[in-house]
Order: sequence, then C-alpha cells, then structure tokens
Amino acid sequence: MAYRTTKRYEKKETIILSFDIGTTHSAVSFSHAYPGEFPSVRSLVKWPGQPEASGDSKIPTIIAYQGGEAKSFGAEAREHLDDDEYEIARWFKLHAHPKSMKSRQSSMDLDQLEIPPLPFGVSLSQVYADFIRYIYKATKEFFVNNTPNGQHIWSRLESSIPIIFCTPNGWDIFEYAFLTEATVRAGIVDQADAEDRLWFITEGEASVHYSLAHTETATWLKADTIFAVTDAGGSTVDSTLYRCRNEKPLILEEVCASVCVQAGGVYVDRAMEELLKHKLADSSYGDSEFIAVMTRQFEQKARFLIRAFHFSTPLDKASIRWSSGIQRDKLWNVEG
Repeated sequence: MAYRTTKRYEKKETIILSFDIGTTHSAVSFSHAYPGEFPSVRSLVKWPGQPEASGDSKIPTIIAYQGGEAKSFGAEAREHLDDDEYEIARWFKLHAHPKSMKSRQSSMDLDQLEIPPLPFGVSLSQVYADFIRYIYKATKEFFVNNTPNGQHIWSRLESSIPIIFCTPNGWDIFEYAFLTEATVRAGIVDQADAEDRLWFITEGEASVHYSLAHTETATWLKADTIFAVTDAGGSTVDSTLYRCRNEKPLILEEVCASVCVQAGGVYVDRAMEELLKHKLADSSYGDSEFIAVMTRQFEQKARFLIRAFHFSTPLDKASIRWSSGIQRDKLWNVEG
C-alpha cells in the first residue's frame, strides 16, 4: 500500500524509515523524499521466505537461534517452531513492556500469561538488535531492487537515514533508550548520531495520522469534533480521545491522557490454547503436540476470520485445520 502526501516537500533529500516491531507481527514503511516533489509512503511488501506473489506487508516477529546465533527470521524462522535443534525467540516484546503496564480489561494479566523464555544465553537487547538488523537489511534490499537507481540513492543517503520506531503508548524514556541501544548494537547507527537519527512515535499517534489519511475526513472532521482512536495490537490496546481545534491547518489535541492496557491478540491465542486443553483433555487429541499444532493454526489463520464478524451477521463457525489427513470424531467435534 502506498500513500501520497498532499504537501510538496521542500527540505533536504532523504530516505525515511519507520519500524513497527509488534508482539506477533512486524512491518516497515519508508519514503524517499526530495525537494519539489510530493513524497509517497510505501510499505515493504516482499520479505524473505514469503511467497513471491503474497504482497504481505507483515512478517512474524520470530527469530530461530542455534547456539546463541540468529539463523533465520520471520516466515523462515516459523518453519523451525517444532524443530528441537533450534531455540525460538517469539513474543519477546512482552519482555520489554514496563511493569507499569498492567491489563485492566483482561482477566488474564501479565502474571498469568506464560511468556516464552528467550533462547539460552541470548539477552533481550541482542534479540532486538538481531531483528532490527534483519528488517533494516530487508528494507535496503527492497528499496534498492524496487527504486530506479536505488543502489546509488541508498548509498548516498544511508549515513543520515532517520528511523522512526512506533511504540506502545505505555512506553517511555527507558524503553526508548533500550531501542536506541539495540539499534546501535545492530550497527545501523553510531552512538554519536543516534539522537539525531532515531525518533519515536506512539502507536496511538501513528494510528490517528493513518486514520485521517485513509478516511473521508472532510465529511465528519470539523472544528470541536471529538473522536476516539483505538489500536488493538498483539499485546497492547492503545486508546486516545482527540479534539479537532482547527481544520486548516489541521490542529488536534488530546482530550485526556491516552490509555495503554496490556491486552491483545496474544491473550486471545492463549485463551484458545486453554480452551482446547479443556475441551480435548480426555480425548486422543489432548496431548501437548496436538494442542500446540492446533493453537498455531488458530494463531496463523482461524483468528483472522474474526475480522469478518459483524453484529448483524455473526460468524457461526471457524475451522482449525491441523492435519493433512482425514480425522473425524463427532464426539469431540473433529471433522476432516
């Protein structure tokens, strides 16, 4: 997806990167801005290990390690989830959340949610550095291969490329310093220029700009209009109330402090895992291996069918395909 700005750019030529490292999935956007033009914001839609024609702008936030060394990332790392020769780093963003972020809307809080441990001998800083290095390299490759004269442009501007990290509303100075340290460790920026090149934006603020860019704001956004923006992510839900103070130029102000609660997709996944364990406890499908496969299929496919839900046409059934063979057991609602 590409978004073209409506304001002409008049500053120094640059490439701008934006990294959104989520709990379950991550994404990158970028823009090549140069004087006199209307910059467009593009998403990275070709990641290593994904089908050529998938056009998927997100990758799984997963790293496969061997002996403390990162061997594969994203879709390629997901292939090693059941391989005992690899240690998997996943949901590692939960380790970075500050203690002040507690779920106020979910019956399952952080203490009840089993966070997957990091690979043996690998620090959280190293995990983030490895992942940041990987998505930076993938972004460079995509830019070079999909931009006219891309190699020359990237080489000329690389030393000054600003990087914007999109973070939960509940993150603050300590977490920003942690991301800065990881980016320096990744070898992308030097400590000396980190302050100038690394920027941070909350998920709530990013969401409101995205919403305004992709909706018909002219039909409803007027002076004194109050509206809410909610970003329901993998491990946090950020909500903010805004008031439009002025239309042109657009001026928005927060009506009250934004709220960030620890809730999201990973809690849904864990709830499904517990449900499967309970429902299939006395069946031949209740062992840990079956449950793990079914939970993973729910995470990767069935959960996204919830998007199709509408109050007037409720979603009656969503299947979890967990076996390539024929499995039928009416007693346990297992079909095909």
